[in-house]
Amino acid sequence: MLENKYKGCGLALVIYFDNLFKNIIKEVNVKMAKRVFFSFDYEDVKTFRVNVVRNHYLTKDRDDAGFFDASIWEDAKKHGDISVKRLINSGLENTSVTCVLIGSETWQRRWVRYEILKSYDRGNSLFGVHINKLPDKNQETFKNGLNPFDYLGFIVSNDGKTVTYYEHDGKEWEIYQDLKPNGSSIFDKQHWGRGFKLSDWVPCYDWVKNDGYNNFVDWIENADSKAGK
Repeated sequence: MLENKYKGCGLALVIYFDNLFKNIIKEVNVKMAKRVFFSFDYEDVKTFRVNVVRNHYLTKDRDDAGFFDASIWEDAKKHGDISVKRLINSGLENTSVTCVLIGSETWQRRWVRYEILKSYDRGNSLFGVHINKLPDKNQETFKNGLNPFDYLGFIVSNDGKTVTYYEHDGKEWEIYQDLKPNGSSIFDKQHWGRGFKLSDWVPCYDWVKNDGYNNFVDWIENADSKAGK
C-alpha cells in the first residue's frame, strides 16, 4: 500500500491564499448550485495552483466543501487512518460532485485515492482538472501529471451486484484495501464479470488549455450527464 505523503502547508499559508484571492472572485449566477468536493495533493496548495481553482467559487457553497487546512489534516493523521477517513467522509456529506485537481504526484497519493473511490462509491459525479499549466508561486509551469483515474478501477461480480475496488501502484493491479467492496451496486448485464478503470467514464480537463475559469460549470454538468444525473 502506498504511504500517505501529504505534507502540511501551514494554516497561515492557507489563510494568506484565501485573502489573496478574495479580491478577484466574481459572483456567477447558476441555475442550480452544487456543492463540490475538491480532492488534491497538499503539495499543490503550497504552489498556489489548487487555490486558483478552489477559490473560483462558481458552483460551490462558501463553506469550502472538501477543503481541510493543514492543521486539521495533521491532527487527524496523529489519530490514525480511521480519523482521516472520518474527516474525508464528513467532507463528502451533502456534496454531489467531486473534482480532482491533478498535479505531478496526485495520482499516487493514498488519501486522494480514497477520496476518489469513496466519492464513486457514494454516487458522486467525478471529473479531473489538470493544474500543472497554471504558473506556481515562482511563475513556473510543468507538464501534466498522470491521470489518477487510470490507476483506480473495479471489477463487477458475475451476478452484477458487487463491486470490488482495485488500485495500480505503477507496476501491477491489487485489491484496494481502504474501502470494502460495495455489495449494493446494480450494473447492466453487459458489465457483469468485467473490470474497468475509472478513466473509462471520468472526464479530465486542463484548467489553462480548456479555459477552466469560464467552463468549470459546464464540466460539472458534463460529469453529471455521464453519471446519468
